Amino acid sequence: MERKGRVLIIDDNEDILFALNLLLKPLVDDIRVTTKPEQIDRFYDQLHPDVVLLDMNFRRDAISGEEGYEWLEHILHRDAQAVVILMTAYADADKAVRALKSGATDFVTKPWDNSKLLATLFAGIELSQERRKSQLLEQRMEVAASPFGAAAPVIIGQSPAMQRVLQTVEQVAATDANVLILGENGTGKDVMARQLCARSRRAAKPFVSIDLGSVPEQLFESELFGYEKGAFTGAQKAKAGRMEAASGGTLFLDEIGNLPLPLQAKLLAALERREISRLGSTQSSPIDVRLVCATNADIHAEVAQGRFREDLLYRINTIEITMPPLRERGEDIILLAEHFMASYAHKYNKEVKSLSRDARQRLLRHSWPGNVRELMHAVERAVLLCQGPVLGAQDFMLNESTRRTASSPTLNLEQLEQEAIERAMQIAGGNITRAAELLGITRFALYRKLNKS
Repeated sequence: MERKGRVLIIDDNEDILFALNLLLKPLVDDIRVTTKPEQIDRFYDQLHPDVVLLDMNFRRDAISGEEGYEWLEHILHRDAQAVVILMTAYADADKAVRALKSGATDFVTKPWDNSKLLATLFAGIELSQERRKSQLLEQRMEVAASPFGAAAPVIIGQSPAMQRVLQTVEQVAATDANVLILGENGTGKDVMARQLCARSRRAAKPFVSIDLGSVPEQLFESELFGYEKGAFTGAQKAKAGRMEAASGGTLFLDEIGNLPLPLQAKLLAALERREISRLGSTQSSPIDVRLVCATNADIHAEVAQGRFREDLLYRINTIEITMPPLRERGEDIILLAEHFMASYAHKYNKEVKSLSRDARQRLLRHSWPGNVRELMHAVERAVLLCQGPVLGAQDFMLNESTRRTASSPTLNLEQLEQEAIERAMQIAGGNITRAAELLGITRFALYRKLNKS
């Protein structure tokens, strides 16, 4: 049976947690357990569970279940799509009805029947995954229906890091505040700039971008401000610059850290006066642009070292957004891979339907120095070269030297500990109590280490 889903269990009885962990660990992708409901938020952020198994009675009393209803409300407040299954040894019809009315997906009594518990759990996992797919589809449809048209971007990301970014975007998109987007190459800074435009009042107006990292230094000024006929050799006719073309809409200056200091002064003056002059002209033209800038440089260090004007930084970063690197986005890697897989399967008319478990694990282990852009190209190659409906680990040509690693001492210690645990479990024939004795730790200490592995 293929492992499926992520489960968070909260119960104040360690024996119950131990039993549920033994039962479910071989059957699910990941599982976390805790006796402390106040740790729900931390575990939720770490795991992003498909299902939460929540006990109803903790410290306050043994039978009323009031704490369970309160923690259920807490979970649903932070995640309205959460699938929560309540558990109690003191069940009655009134409790079950109230639980369902309060937003619980199902209700399990203790002691449980293993087959019934598993059926309930996997039904909950399927429901959770369908809800996520539906939510993602709604987001795609909403973006596609925006006035920004076919160029409106699809933002895929359910990780806490991306959700924080998207929350900030939602808060500032409708304003005219200037935005500075920071992040490594390939993290999607340009996509986020388009998202800001698509959700703004200027969505139906021009979106004009310029990659300052690809423009020769001698052409910066003419590209930004335009020129009149005869302004320089080769200027055979007048041409509007990017700032003028973006008037009324959004101007996206990518890799603004590459802008030379003299041009920084001219850009600052144009933004402050809200007007520009073309090269070769003595006339000024008013402009009305919403400015979005991006850079992969440490712009604050550039200011400290005198390579970027501090007053210009204050002007362009009314709101600052940092795009998280792909290696910090967890399961977003799989969501993005599946999105690109479907897109390229359609583009190349390939019958590619899914990612194998080994492929998923390989993608999650990779450190993605090229971020989303690297993942996109890796999936495109895999789709082109695969011979069947399922992409396997062997279909991805990745540089194995860029697998995720912690610092060397941490990695070595974790490896040694894991190897010791695996060896002890082999010697003990799977008996946790005996394995704990061999390792010189308590049974529950070993249980926690197994839970983290």
